[in-house]
Amino acid sequence: MKRFVDGADRSQELLLPDRLEDYVHEDHPVRVVDAFVEALDLSELGFEAANRAAGGRPAYHAAALLKIYIYGYLNRIPSSRRLEREVQRNLELIWLTGRLAPDFKTIADFRKDNGGAITAVCSRFVALCRTMKVFSHAVVAIDGSKLKAIRDVYRG
Repeated sequence: MKRFVDGADRSQELLLPDRLEDYVHEDHPVRVVDAFVEALDLSELGFEAANRAAGGRPAYHAAALLKIYIYGYLNRIPSSRRLEREVQRNLELIWLTGRLAPDFKTIADFRKDNGGAITAVCSRFVALCRTMKVFSHAVVAIDGSKLKAIRDVYRG
């Protein structure tokens, strides 16, 4: 009888699920984000790249970038550099974007260029979540203690 549980051999090939669909459970909250963004008319909301003309290098669709942004909003990931890392390693985001991995500059530019439209979408999303009773009421407490700073530096 062994004393410890052995981990998997890192050099052994694994048979992971063949479909991205198998990585995210059917009732996972990330599916709400996907369904919400797919139901939006992005050009009506004012997203600049929603009806992009052909030519030049293909761009990321505004829906994919919006999904990344809303996921970051829900999971308290405000930084575009952190979102770039999460898109490359987080299975939920890999599923949500269909393995798209935009860089931080693309995410930051999307946020900068579509600020008003993102604000409108986020307010709609929060209203939808309140209607579905996804958010619970939280209590916020602020500690009012004050600490005196040490001004004298020891000179020995």
